[in-house]
Amino acid sequence: VMAIYLIRLLPHELVAQVARAIFRFLYKVEVKGLENVGAPGRKSLIIANHTSLLDGPLLSAFMPERAGFAIDTQMAKRWWVKPAFALFDLCPIDPSNAMALRGLVDLLKKGRKVVIFPEGRLTVTGGLMKVYEGPAAISQMAGGQLVPVRIDGAQFTPFSRLKGIYPRRWFPKITITFLPPVKCPPSELKGSALRAEQAQHVYDVMTESQFKTAPIDQTFWRALLDARALLGGKHVILEDIQRAPISYDRLILGSLILGRKIAALTPGEKNLGLLLPNATGTVVTLFGLHATGRVPAMLNFSTGPINMSAACLAAEVRTILTSRKFIEMGEMDADLKVLSEGRKVIYLEDVRASIGTTDKLRGLVQKAFIGTALKRSGANGDPNSPAVILFTSGSEGVPKGVVLSHRNINANRLQAAARITFTPQDVVFNALPVFHAFGLTGGLILPLFAGIRVFMYPSPLHYKVVPELCYDTAATVLFGTDTFLQGYAKNAHPYDFFNMRLVVAGAERLKPETRAMWSEQFGLRILEGYGATECSPVLAVNTPMHNRSGTVGRLMDGIEFQLAPVEGIADGGRLIVKGPNVMLGYLRADNPGVIEKPAGGWYDTGDIVSVDENRFITILGRAKRFCKIAGEMVGLNAVEIKLQAMYPEQAHAVVAVPDKKKGEQLVMFTTLPKPDRKVIADGMRKLGASDLMIPKNIFSVEALPLLGSGKTDYVGLNRMAREKVAE
Repeated sequence: VMAIYLIRLLPHELVAQVARAIFRFLYKVEVKGLENVGAPGRKSLIIANHTSLLDGPLLSAFMPERAGFAIDTQMAKRWWVKPAFALFDLCPIDPSNAMALRGLVDLLKKGRKVVIFPEGRLTVTGGLMKVYEGPAAISQMAGGQLVPVRIDGAQFTPFSRLKGIYPRRWFPKITITFLPPVKCPPSELKGSALRAEQAQHVYDVMTESQFKTAPIDQTFWRALLDARALLGGKHVILEDIQRAPISYDRLILGSLILGRKIAALTPGEKNLGLLLPNATGTVVTLFGLHATGRVPAMLNFSTGPINMSAACLAAEVRTILTSRKFIEMGEMDADLKVLSEGRKVIYLEDVRASIGTTDKLRGLVQKAFIGTALKRSGANGDPNSPAVILFTSGSEGVPKGVVLSHRNINANRLQAAARITFTPQDVVFNALPVFHAFGLTGGLILPLFAGIRVFMYPSPLHYKVVPELCYDTAATVLFGTDTFLQGYAKNAHPYDFFNMRLVVAGAERLKPETRAMWSEQFGLRILEGYGATECSPVLAVNTPMHNRSGTVGRLMDGIEFQLAPVEGIADGGRLIVKGPNVMLGYLRADNPGVIEKPAGGWYDTGDIVSVDENRFITILGRAKRFCKIAGEMVGLNAVEIKLQAMYPEQAHAVVAVPDKKKGEQLVMFTTLPKPDRKVIADGMRKLGASDLMIPKNIFSVEALPLLGSGKTDYVGLNRMAREKVAE
């Protein structure tokens, strides 16, 4: 007690100096952006993420002046908190009292700095939790500004509540970043609507601060090594159908050895084609190529040999890495024969067979001196260099090469992580092919660098096997398209997804029937998102915190957007975006090897959307999925939605072909056995469709053609429509 009394008599700056010295010695504390706190007397409300019990003392020690700290009244009553009143200016706040914030408002008006943790509690997930509106209300009432703070590293200490999620360390490095101040926008709302708006504003400020301070400027290898340093080399990270899990150490060692062997077989080559399934060997190969400065071009084997050859031409691929077993099981001998004309084929089985004891010993030495080894082997240390070449799905034409940098993909996985919390306790089941951006970033890179175990499965089309394996692996996260998720639901046992907590859908529109099916059968809410290969791919996603059915979620942090006007579309426009996740550029078969950068960094998505005041996106359709009939714009997606509402058990697709009288006409393909145009027309009119939305020609098919990504093959359907209508 006497010691506390003496400390209280000392000037605050002297106590702060002692605390700073101790924290810097123990935690190597690094402070950034301290100038953003503002000059003395400025009304600054500091809002910080709450990672541990060290957060308050850390901020008190490193802030340039003494501040008041908001604390819950119930917490303030605890015996171990009471001594802190002698050391800090604690301001007990009763959340149930409407006037509780008045004291903080008065402090702020007097020019005192005030610190508040908007989550109201220590995080138990490692990410942001529920955020309260208090800081925005205080700032508005006092006429002050919010200064967001990101505390990173303290969550790994024994003073956090993340025991069992991350390995505890007594003295991890801690970084405190003060970001530029933000003013709360004025509002005319009142009551609960105002509180909801204020809470969302604070949440947005917090998630943006999480993303702005995230390490997006890293290469894949740097991010992989950081993940290993955090979780340990023995941490199991990958598994496939061979059921032989591998750890970070095994992944790193295998990549170094395999990469060196492949480099010896491909001297002077830059881009190598990967024709491989979802398997741990594919991941080892990908990192092996990066270890020697190569760039993997992920070939989409579902598009056939002609499109794959065009892809190789665009990316100047001279060598293809594949597996005999994969080619045999996929019955792709004929495809490979076409693809290999003028190109070399290397089978990974042959490379592995050539690895001897000397190679393994050399790999162990490289692993021990990994930084030096990567430099000597030619690994690219520039995060803005190409990391991977993907190819567009070809849903609307010839596939193009999409060159994504390390920074693009890192930014995108960290944009997602700022909104949705993932932890090493999760298990991601990834059946989406890694030649698809959704399967690569969401299903592999995001969990791999976050320490989340990934189960790689080679095909999303195995509707009975996937649910069974989700049950067997106790998977907690599943990514899929509407087509795949509907297939799983129809074939799954009600308990197959007993451990699932997150199901994220993308790549195509999520049908209400699929959403209802998962909710009723498994009690799970599907979170619908939206993106494009060119954007690494995620642009928007619904989250557990902010979910609105009928939309594809809110735009991610760090993304700017414009809506270009579209004739005939009053509420909405063509979405054009810019951000750190937007590609380096295109590679085209008619201009091989030349990266065509997006003009000014802006990418035209080709999607017509509406965006509300909270940045929720509603997809109205593809620009190419609109047609003009008798001078009126008709959305093909809107027609399909009405058909799906009439016949939810069947699949339908609508395309447009030229019409001499009206410019264009609609052609419908359906799995209905005997479609009756009059019945369909009457049903659509009852749903409010105009006569222009009623298909002129209707054809029954056993199944709609699909691309490997799960999207409907509209190029194929357009071809079929032109042939049939011409007949």
